[in-house]
Formats: sequence, structure tokens, C-alpha cells
Amino acid sequence: MPHPRPVPAQPPAAPAPIGLLAELTHRCPLRCTYCSNPLELETRSSELSSDDWKRVFDQAAEMGVIHVHLSGGEPTARRDIVELTRHAAAAGLYTNLITSGIAVSDAMLDALLEAGLDHIQLSMQGADAQVTEHVGGMKGAYERKEAFAGAVVARGFPLTLNAVIHRQNIHQVPAMIEKAVHLGAKRLEVAHTQYYGWALRNRAQLMPRREDVDRTIEEITQARERLQGKLAIDAVFPDYYARYPKLCNGGWGLRTFSVTPSGTMLPCHAAQTLHHLEFWSVRDHALADIWERSPGFAAYRGTGWMKEPCASCERKTVDLGGCRCQALALTGDAANADPVCVKSSFHDMVAGLAVTESAVADPRPATYRQFSKGEAAG
Repeated sequence: MPHPRPVPAQPPAAPAPIGLLAELTHRCPLRCTYCSNPLELETRSSELSSDDWKRVFDQAAEMGVIHVHLSGGEPTARRDIVELTRHAAAAGLYTNLITSGIAVSDAMLDALLEAGLDHIQLSMQGADAQVTEHVGGMKGAYERKEAFAGAVVARGFPLTLNAVIHRQNIHQVPAMIEKAVHLGAKRLEVAHTQYYGWALRNRAQLMPRREDVDRTIEEITQARERLQGKLAIDAVFPDYYARYPKLCNGGWGLRTFSVTPSGTMLPCHAAQTLHHLEFWSVRDHALADIWERSPGFAAYRGTGWMKEPCASCERKTVDLGGCRCQALALTGDAANADPVCVKSSFHDMVAGLAVTESAVADPRPATYRQFSKGEAAG
């Protein structure tokens, strides 16, 4: 008598999400080489309307979302940013503005604070003008950022600095820490580049050497002890030098979600790279419906989708297999174990990439982030 086929495990019921990354626009005055936005940037004409975003915020709050990150691109490139902030705050969401600070006037800053903005996160490309301008591709960016940080702190407002680290600025980590203290920031995020979008295209120009990563870890450890109670320092170290993967975004479809400028709802910022999945739009479906029923969110939720070595691994409920986008980008199959894991058959390939690309003494010039459809980014 033939054995019955095993019934595929059903994805677990979706818990209520707690966070929303609202990518209001891909427009931005900076052209950072490490940008994780897709290579095909979405244009102004494709962006959700003010009413669309207000509906998103209302539905997110009804689902149990606690905080919304107003992001981009540069979210203040939208003329309705104050209106959207006010609506999100009125819906009961904790609002965090993720900004370059480049084009935020004192009047706009005051209007945002009056509208109920709770927190500001300012990007930091370098600790001086030369590195900042080289990484961001814009003259005068460093001075504008310093002025904006001063304006935020002068108003008694909580400020976090976010420094994406790579080969071009890793030597400045100690200076970035001191700069955060000098500017009066409450928190500094030192996050090594995640290789998606423009960062993946520029990986050979951005990959740091292992010895520089190890030095950075020690520098951050010492600074945390020295600055305890004065500056909180969060750190995310590079996957390519890891032994085990991170729990990606809190788990696929388990804690947070993103909405792109045109309205596609995603389990994580980079999930659109998984072209074999179907992702629904907030233009056509309610957020709760997408979260609970859409095929894109169900695809890798929980552990039922796993194959070996993840399926029998004692860590499978710890890291949930790691990053699906990274698995696809590096192995060609999103269901493979994240190749940064030592148990993955692709781990040696990842380690080899890190060594090979970080060893290039003088890599070719990086490709700066840019629109490809002729639409201005400003």
C-alpha cells in the first residue's frame, strides 16, 4: 500500500504587528552608495496620495501597530509631511522621522514638532565633510546635517544618529561616536551595510576588511562602557563575517511590515527582490487582509516552509532561517538557509566573497543612487 504524501505544514496564524516602515517617497537629495532602496526607484507620479497614507495609518493603528517610521528616500520631500505626521500621531502611533536633515528648515521642524512628531533619526554618512560628501554624493551635506542636529537638540527633542558603516567610513567610527556626544544625541546606531539595492551593486566598493570589523567591535564595546548613561550605542555587525544569521526583521510577517511609496505592502524592506512572490497593494486590500491572507506574507512565515539544514536545526526558532532576500541573492533560492550560517552549504562562498571583495586595494568607482526614469530626485 503506497504511503500517503505528507501534508505541507500550514503557516502559523499571524500575530498582530507592532511596527510599520512607511516609505513615503524614494525622492532624496542624497545619492548614497549604500542605499538599500531598489535600483528601479519609484517616481513621484506613482506615490500614494495623502488620503491613501492616512488610511494606511488608521488601519495600522486598528491592527495594533505601535510605532510608524516615516521614511524614504527623504520623507520631507513630500509637501504633505506635516499633515501626514499629524494624522499618524492623532491615530495613536508613535512617530519617528528618518531623515537626511538636508532640506528641513527651522519652520518645517517646528511644524513637525507641533504636529506631534515623537522622535527624529538623522542619517550620518561620515564624521567630516569629505567623507560625508563622498558617500552621499552632495556638496554641503555635512554642514546642513550639523545645523539640523543642533536645531533638533536645541528644541529639547530626542535625536538618534544612524551611521551606516562600510569600507569608506569604518575608520571614522570613534569620531562618529564623539560627534554624537558633541551634537547631544541620545542614541547612536552603528549599522554595517546590508547588501540590497544600491548597496548590493556597490558591494565590492563597500565591503570592509575583517580586521577593521573586529577593531570596530572593540571600539564600540569600550565606548559603551565609557559613555554609559550619556549615549546609548546600538550596533549591527556585517552578516558576511558572521557564523549564524540574524533574526531578520523580527521574523517574516511576524512583527513589522513596510509599505512602498506606490503602496505595495511587504514583510521587509527588501522583499520586492523576491520576484516569485505575490505582494498585494494597500490600494486594493485592507492592511489586515494583506497581513493575514496574502501569499507573500504567508510564504515564509514561521518554520513550515523550511528545508534542510534549517528544518532540523536547533536554532530554527531562534533566527527562523535568517534572511530570505539574502538567501535568494546569494544562492538563487529564497528557501535555502541564509548563506551566512555555518551550516549552509553556501557559507564558504559568502566567506570567500567577503575576503575577496574587501581585499581589493583600489576598487572601481561606486555607482551613486539615481533615478532611471528621468524624474528629479529632489
